[in-house]
Amino acid sequence: MAPAGNNKFSSEAMAETFYLSNIVPQNFENNSGYWNRIEMYCRELTERFEDVWIVSGPLTLPHTRNDGTKTVSYQVIGEDNVAVPSHLYKVILARRSPESTEPLALGAFVVPNKAIGFQSQLSEFQVSLHDLEKMSGLVFFPHLDRTRDIRNICSVDTCKLLGFQEFTLYLSTRKIDGARSVARLEKVLEALKSSGVEPDDYFLSRYGKKLEELKAKEQKDAQLEKQS
Repeated sequence: MAPAGNNKFSSEAMAETFYLSNIVPQNFENNSGYWNRIEMYCRELTERFEDVWIVSGPLTLPHTRNDGTKTVSYQVIGEDNVAVPSHLYKVILARRSPESTEPLALGAFVVPNKAIGFQSQLSEFQVSLHDLEKMSGLVFFPHLDRTRDIRNICSVDTCKLLGFQEFTLYLSTRKIDGARSVARLEKVLEALKSSGVEPDDYFLSRYGKKLEELKAKEQKDAQLEKQS
């Protein structure tokens, strides 16, 4: 489950992220919201650690009934009944630098494949690596010496995801680049204000430049239309 956004260094690498071996059916709100924010946090880690290794994947976990029995059930989609995982996992291992004497930082997280609100912190979904290996049947980082001092990544770093205001500003700023008309650009600003988030200086700067660009383009198109 390598994110496309992490593989922009070549068109081939980005295309490979859409192979069926790298994707799973995911709740839309989860994919565009909470999981997206986790992936953004992982990208931020590369600014503080020289080496960051990440493994992500799907899980189908049992749930306990009222009578104490455990069952496994999951949604299927499409004509071929593709199984939808109940949860997603992410394992993060980080190192300051190859020369650093600081302990490695490790975190394992299991997130429900459903919409998750901004009030939920990433640390709430943290599990031990041993428990995740038991859930998944996999062994993560088999060459890692687990007898050495390994720190909890949420203690070493923040494990803090973007809040509602920061995330909304981030998404709205990205939409500026995709606007193809003044009217569409104005809707981006209207939607941001309707969400209760005030635009910051960076947003306003990008918005102003895009507005000038689109107005100039529309004026040029209008002149060409008159000439024709």
